[in-house]
Amino acid sequence: MSISQVKKYKDLIRTQHCHYHFEYLEQSWNLPYSFLTAEGILLVMFLFPEFFCLLSFLALASLAIPIANDKLERNEKRSPQNVYPQGASDAVVLDIPTATAVPPPGASGGLYGDESLLGYDGNPVSGSAVVEDYELVPGQSADPVEGLELDFTEVKRPQPIRGTSGKSGATDHGPDTSRYDRDNSDVFASPGTDTGGVDQFQWPMGLSHNRLGLDRSGWARQQNAANLPAATEMAGVDMRLSPNAYRELHWHSAGEWGYVFNGSIRVALVNEAGQSYIDDINAGDIWYFPPGVPHSIQAFEQGAEFLLVFDDGFFSEDSTSLVTEMFLRNPRSVIAKDLQTDISNLDNIPKDQLYIFPGTPPPKDISEQNTTGPAGTTSQPNQQYTFHWSQQEPLTIPNAGTLKIVDPTTFPAAADISAALVTLQPGAMRELHWHPHSDEWNFFLTGRARITIFAAPASSQTFDYGPGDVGYIPMVFSHYIENIGDDEVVFLEMLKAPRFEDISAGQWLGLTPRQVVKDTLNLPDEVLDNLPKYKPYLISGPTNLTDTNYTKPF
Repeated sequence: MSISQVKKYKDLIRTQHCHYHFEYLEQSWNLPYSFLTAEGILLVMFLFPEFFCLLSFLALASLAIPIANDKLERNEKRSPQNVYPQGASDAVVLDIPTATAVPPPGASGGLYGDESLLGYDGNPVSGSAVVEDYELVPGQSADPVEGLELDFTEVKRPQPIRGTSGKSGATDHGPDTSRYDRDNSDVFASPGTDTGGVDQFQWPMGLSHNRLGLDRSGWARQQNAANLPAATEMAGVDMRLSPNAYRELHWHSAGEWGYVFNGSIRVALVNEAGQSYIDDINAGDIWYFPPGVPHSIQAFEQGAEFLLVFDDGFFSEDSTSLVTEMFLRNPRSVIAKDLQTDISNLDNIPKDQLYIFPGTPPPKDISEQNTTGPAGTTSQPNQQYTFHWSQQEPLTIPNAGTLKIVDPTTFPAAADISAALVTLQPGAMRELHWHPHSDEWNFFLTGRARITIFAAPASSQTFDYGPGDVGYIPMVFSHYIENIGDDEVVFLEMLKAPRFEDISAGQWLGLTPRQVVKDTLNLPDEVLDNLPKYKPYLISGPTNLTDTNYTKPF
């Protein structure tokens, strides 16, 4: 037997099941199979240990060759064979093709190089990646761990540099991505405190596919887990309706929370009890439609744009159940029977879904459309599907901004959605905090902001946000939201929770025994004296973002 054969047999023996070995011993040595049970083997091991060792050696030696040969024969039978065209030979098929495409008339040069280009060619190195005459903005030479905001908006070619030592970066020769870098300075030139691996938590609606309505009646674009995979709990849709346009009669598998950006709309629904509901809402107002409850949305004469937030990150606006599709996907006879009408009355139903389409002006008097049945209209607080949030006065924090909250404690119909509308003055920030019971979904309406997301045990990343951007922060990940521009930042802070709750980092430290905080963080007494016992929510700051003295009033 050759060495190569021994190796093959040895490898194959290692892969064989013991039961296969026992069957072979039974057939080859005429041993009763019961003798080869676990009990029989143990008996032999204890009574005749030397015999057992010899028996094992002989068994392995005798079964190696037939088992291996059998295995090889079966492998050869299963080995796939090359299939060639009829009449072709192996030599023809294995030849390396030499034919190339014919270039168009007038073309010069060639598509491929020749063998002389392979490997070392002895030529001296050439070319340069040096960037000269680049511009640094205020704060870019500071210590990277200070993480000062960098304003690249007026810089032709921003450079990913922070400080001169540590994680300080280097110049960027190209390709030129400055159209993104100007809006994402904390991603391009990240603070020195950013480290480790953090998921992508920012998505601009401007990169979402915009689905257009019929005859300039509107459009819709969405964010969900398909384009922001980390956002598993909530998804959003930015929708525009032209004057008098409709969002077609429909229903969803997820709950729908809506916020009107501008304009006004009329919403109507019928719940599972057969009760009807209708209301007119304006900019700043909200609504909630439970899963499976059919509804309609129509803009008034000035049109409207609004945000839809769904309590399922995998929700897709394209999977909405539309009334037109329901009519088109059922036999006409069934639809006619269901409506108790002659089938000819269905001749003019739409040939395709309408989705967003032009409509006739709604009557000013809402009572003209207030259709009720035997069950009447909704009357219980948890059946009031709109909330006139625009009329709620916010909490105002001097020099910092405003904050107002709506959750099921005041809007019971929205059983699992809580929201805050936050306004930040330039230089101000939403305090460092986290949410103990829910992920956070953000939508930015105005201004420029940044968020650093800390993911335990030792990772963080800073993201930049502007109007139309979606932010997402997983449950218990600490974060802040800081205004880094010259204008107010306005954003929605959404939770999938029955109550709006957060943990304030400052209040936590302020209410923890002073000795514990001091021994842990080595903070001086002046800092410990200033730790808040209350929840700050919003904190004012200098409009000059390179100013790091935060003890003076702003």
